[in-house]
Amino acid sequence: MKRRSLPVAAALAATAALLLTACGGGDDKSSDNDKIAGAGQDKEKPKKSAEPAGAAEDKPDGVDVSLPKGMNLDLVFDWDKPKAKNEAAAMDDAANYLRAMYRGVGKRTANDAAVTSYSTGDGRRYAEVQIKEWVKGGWTATGLRRHYDATTRSTTNGNSVEVAFCSDSSKFYAEEVKTGKVLKTKPSLVDFSYFKIIMVKLPTSDSLWQASKVFVEEEAKKCQ
Repeated sequence: MKRRSLPVAAALAATAALLLTACGGGDDKSSDNDKIAGAGQDKEKPKKSAEPAGAAEDKPDGVDVSLPKGMNLDLVFDWDKPKAKNEAAAMDDAANYLRAMYRGVGKRTANDAAVTSYSTGDGRRYAEVQIKEWVKGGWTATGLRRHYDATTRSTTNGNSVEVAFCSDSSKFYAEEVKTGKVLKTKPSLVDFSYFKIIMVKLPTSDSLWQASKVFVEEEAKKCQ
């Protein structure tokens, strides 16, 4: 079994309606920013974290997105922020959405305040199914996952932003919670994915954005 397939395969099958396997062309080359998928997604108010205060960078928008103590995982976001203020903010919170998801994996719950703050609608359901599959399999995440080659495009009103990027999971592994055994395989194309996350601005906040939809192209050769 491949490294990324261990906790994710069942989740991908269960969330087929939330995922897009791109075949080239189509939306990938679209320049019409008003046709971003999920642009009309409902927004939900964030919940403040009840955790003790940590480092300032761990609590954007007052929500704790730090990984649980003892979780040996490094999420790297190797990208430059766009000049547009709304796109830069949406990109930051797309990263926080991923941090929140793996925080949920480490804490063994899909109901953590970070998850509920940085996601809504299909984005929430995607995160919940992913987290539950890791928990069901008895795994946590370890190693390094790199995100890079990010691009953004926004709707005319600026309230929805598509954040697209590549991910490299060649050094990212599942670890058995009970035994501590790290499940490794040889690097392959399955380690590369291309994501499109539709971020929507929370009307009651000047800065917080939520993931409303997640589209994933697995085995993305363009990310190698």
